[in-house]
Amino acid sequence: MASLNKTHYFLKGVLFFMIAIFFISVVDTICKLYTKEFHAIQIVWGYFLGINITLCVFFLIKGKKLSELKNTDRMILQLLRPAFLVCSISSLFFGLKYLPLAEATAIGFAAPLFITVLSVPILKEKVGIHRWCAVVIGLVGVLIIIRPGGDFWQLVSIMPLLGALFFALFQILTRLLSVTEKTHTTLFYTGLGGLVWSSIIVPFVWVAPSQIDFLIFLATGFLGALAHLCMINAFNFAEASLLAPFNYTKLLWVAILGYLVFDDIPSLEMWIGAGIIVSAGLYVLYREKKYRLIKAKF
Repeated sequence: MASLNKTHYFLKGVLFFMIAIFFISVVDTICKLYTKEFHAIQIVWGYFLGINITLCVFFLIKGKKLSELKNTDRMILQLLRPAFLVCSISSLFFGLKYLPLAEATAIGFAAPLFITVLSVPILKEKVGIHRWCAVVIGLVGVLIIIRPGGDFWQLVSIMPLLGALFFALFQILTRLLSVTEKTHTTLFYTGLGGLVWSSIIVPFVWVAPSQIDFLIFLATGFLGALAHLCMINAFNFAEASLLAPFNYTKLLWVAILGYLVFDDIPSLEMWIGAGIIVSAGLYVLYREKKYRLIKAKF
């Protein structure tokens, strides 16, 4: 009976996580459509505006008070973390202006590899030869996709990779904050900090949006906030390490959406490179989980 309950909770976690991934894929698709009219920074600003409005309604329904949400002992990290998220999303959206949706997404899957590299100087973790090899192999997958010297290669193809690097920094700060901070507090500062940082830059690239454009900006933020909330629910039902592999299902969603909306057909090189990156990322997750289990015993 206990085994059935565990399976039931795990399946609930997977369902919430998959819904979150789908929402994020839809957001990326909408934002790619809008990169022809607006700068990536302005799209990010609209995205965070929508997130904040949605979170305000959510916290109001939950009965959360502002004094409770803003209570933190790690203000610098809480403000620095969304700055990395703004840089990550902006880099991805800028890349989406020129790159097919599936290719940009596949390159972005290099984030777990960067987390492995950065965990050494920042988190003081020990990384063995197995994980270092996975990092190198994963980056080979990235090179297969961007094909240096080929037609696909251009400076802008580096942007999703840069976005992956910033997202890795965002994730590492998330780990540091998760030890002492409440989930809703970190979520509050994620939305607020993202809006503040993007608001500082957006005046330099501002183009007056129509009412429809404005509503679509807010809609992307609404979907983004729902994705965050779904992920929080997913982690309540299942461990993050068990759910992490399902993040790669995003590649299937963006491949379908890219074909339906932009008539993009992912190349063979993309699938090969993506397969290598995903395999390397999964191996990193496996080795990290094994390392943490050994560490816990001692």
